[in-house]
Order: sequence, then C-alpha cells, then structure tokens
Amino acid sequence: MNKKLIAPSLLAADFANLQRDIEMVNNSEADWFHLDVMDGLFVPNISFGMPVIKVIAKHTKKPLDTHLMIVDPDRYIKDFANLGVNSLTVHYEACTHLHRTLQAIKIEGMKAGVALNPHTSVSVLEEVINDIDLVLIMSVNPGFGGQSFIENTYKKIKQLKELIITHNATTVIEVDGGVNNDNAKKLIEAGADVLVAGSFIFGSKEPTKTITDLKNSIA
Repeated sequence: MNKKLIAPSLLAADFANLQRDIEMVNNSEADWFHLDVMDGLFVPNISFGMPVIKVIAKHTKKPLDTHLMIVDPDRYIKDFANLGVNSLTVHYEACTHLHRTLQAIKIEGMKAGVALNPHTSVSVLEEVINDIDLVLIMSVNPGFGGQSFIENTYKKIKQLKELIITHNATTVIEVDGGVNNDNAKKLIEAGADVLVAGSFIFGSKEPTKTITDLKNSIA
C-alpha cells in the first residue's frame, strides 16, 4: 500500500454529539472510520454494539474499519457484514480456529483483519499471513482509550513487515494506541500503512486540523 491512511476511532467521539463528529470525519482528510467493539469479557470495558453501528453506518461516507475486542467473534460475523462493515478485525488471542474465522469473514464480503495484543509475537501469524488482509498491532493494551504508547511497537512493525515481504503477502499493517504527531512518521517509516487515532483527534480543539496535520506528517 503506497497511500498511508488515517482512521479516527469513534470510541473517543462525543456520543452526545455523535452525528456531528461523524460529519467532521466525513468532511476531513481521514480515510476510514475505526470502530472499537468491546464486550466486557475479552477486555474490561464495554463500548457499543450493533444498534449504534447501524446508526453510524447511516451517516458515514467512508469505510467502516471494525475492531472486535470480544470473545467468540465468529458468532457475529454475518451480523457485522449486514451492518455494512468493510473490514472486520478479530483478535488472535480470541480465536481458537483463526484460519476458519478469516475465511468466514471473507465469505461475507469483508476484509479480514487480525489484531495482536502487545505481548503477542508476530510470528504466530506466519502460517496464515497470506489469508490476512490487515494486521492490527496494538500499541497499548486493548480496552481503554488515552493510554501511553508502547515503544516496542516499532520493533513489532518491522518484524511484521519482514514476515509479509518474506511470504509475498499483501497484508496491510495498522497501528492503534497512543498515535500522535510525535510518533506518526516513525510508525510509517517502520512499515505501518494505517494509523488509528482516537483521543488525539477528538480531544483536540480543532479535530479537523489535527487530522490534516497527522495526514501531512505521514505524507
């Protein structure tokens, strides 16, 4: 992927003014909407589910990049496809039969992604890397917004990039957690293709400008 993308995470949006924040992203230089779904089991927090995503999908004009931080994600693959989700990412740590899960996602017409927690080595993906459209490297522990960036992330991105090249795969590398103007360029230089940013964007006084600045920093 030559073009580097920005995906604002709606988890950090103002849910009392969600349509306003969606329109802000629609009219910005952002590329995707990133949706974090948490079940209170795989991660401590509960975020939002199908009813909220159904409403979000009515107003978004850009692809929906959905990250499932839930146990047994296979149960809901068809439901997310029916909501209009473009890419669906499941956690390696939550999938007993990862290859089967990836195939099920693709059968429903979505891009198939795999997320890795900070403690999980990229080597676990070697046998399925050619079946994965997107790998999401968690640069914080999943479940909470506003955490500090984990510095080991750069090393993991480089290792993943090497794995992708070695296997002649077309997998896209996404990074989520603590992304800001200070580390964005370094993440891209390490091999990342898509940067997710939540608190950094929606906590800004000028979120549209923040997105533009972030985009310019990785151009």
